[in-house]
Amino acid sequence: MAKRGGFGGMGGMMPGNMNNLMKQAQRMQKQMEETKAALEEKEYEGTAGGGVVKVKMNGKKEITEVKISEEVVDPEDIEMLEDLVLAAVNEVVRLQSEDEQTEMGKITGGGGLPF
Repeated sequence: MAKRGGFGGMGGMMPGNMNNLMKQAQRMQKQMEETKAALEEKEYEGTAGGGVVKVKMNGKKEITEVKISEEVVDPEDIEMLEDLVLAAVNEVVRLQSEDEQTEMGKITGGGGLPF
């Protein structure tokens, strides 16, 4: 009978290493859950037009407030106001996403698993 590859039944991985790997994965999962909960408590603010339009969003990606300065309200130019609101919403979504990626990246080692 031919001998099989020299890796053993578990690809050379010892049972103790598997236990360590599982513990590390469980720690990472707990850290991710804690970080997600902390992120959900944060508040983000995006602005447009030098601050004449402000949009606040929580970490659950829910818009919680929209503030529009009187000086930007022009009934003859609704399109500009719409553009400013859109820009502020896009900024706050970008800020929240960047923060989420940064915080989760601290746990996952920048996107990949650290083991």
